[in-house]
Amino acid sequence: MRRALIALGAGLSLLGSALVAGPAQAATVVTVPLATVVEKARSVAGFWLADDAANLRNATPYTLRTVAGGERLTTGAVPDGPAYSVAPIGPENPPAGDLITTSGKVFFVGSDGLPHWCTGTSVQSNYRNLVATAGHCLLDTEAPMGSLGKWVFVPAYSDGAMPFGLYVGKHGIVHNDFENVLDYDRDYAFATVYNGVVPSSPDGLTGVGRLGDNVGGLGLAANQPLPPAADVFGYPAGLHPDGTGSYTGRTLERSTGPTFALRPARLPADRAVGVDSPFTGEGSLGSAWVTGYASDTRTGYLNGLTISVADTDGDNRYDTGISPYFDTGLIQVYRDAANRWTGSITYVSG
Repeated sequence: MRRALIALGAGLSLLGSALVAGPAQAATVVTVPLATVVEKARSVAGFWLADDAANLRNATPYTLRTVAGGERLTTGAVPDGPAYSVAPIGPENPPAGDLITTSGKVFFVGSDGLPHWCTGTSVQSNYRNLVATAGHCLLDTEAPMGSLGKWVFVPAYSDGAMPFGLYVGKHGIVHNDFENVLDYDRDYAFATVYNGVVPSSPDGLTGVGRLGDNVGGLGLAANQPLPPAADVFGYPAGLHPDGTGSYTGRTLERSTGPTFALRPARLPADRAVGVDSPFTGEGSLGSAWVTGYASDTRTGYLNGLTISVADTDGDNRYDTGISPYFDTGLIQVYRDAANRWTGSITYVSG
């Protein structure tokens, strides 16, 4: 095999009731080790937090498969099973302002040995410890090393600030069809994360608690008709094909637009969907597509994840975000991921 990964059964979920685990589901889910031992997780946290978090500040946007062509379709997306949803939760102590707290940056070391980032988002789970992003922002599809290295999540990252701490990934959970044959209809991933940490002197870590308690967790909507519109939250950076660029990637951005079925070009996917969005591909990979977002409670439903962008009208400016359609395959991966405990890396309650 290309990677030493372990296929696991999804098990009976405590969240949702649309599916029952069975043999077909067992072959769907692949578990990818990230930092499965506490000492390794502490080392990963130290890598990113050392020298006043220099590696976080110096990371660059991940540029793999950021751009694909595409044709907008007038047909809708067809569910392949019962409609499924999981309710969101808000943060225990919402901060001032109205911007979503669940979105942030996922940081990792690529096969080039350098630090990079994509966008990720906190999703509701039994242990409030789950992050969603694009599959190729977790699996290294360029080298046979399994996961991307030193994988962490920093929610609400803003120009170097970590208002809710840093969360080290423990396990990645992906669809077998993406790990095995790079089917981009399955280009999504969930990662369980340990409780958050912040640096303490000298060279120590202080625990800040569970991700979902601190920032909330989006709900999940799958096997449903495409919504009229979605809010996209991400960290776009880079330029449009015409050389213009209004995004720096330093702070979280939001765009809102209608959704539609899409036939992508240069991307092996048959069930892709699109959203009107001016985000550039660099930095916005993994951006959350949110329906029903309520700014007062910071809640909504995850209904897509940006895996690439496209210029569909030929004006040399990106106008479309591309996501896999959330169907039964995604539900199976989510249900497995949502029931995994992680715990703390600080040896105390935090």
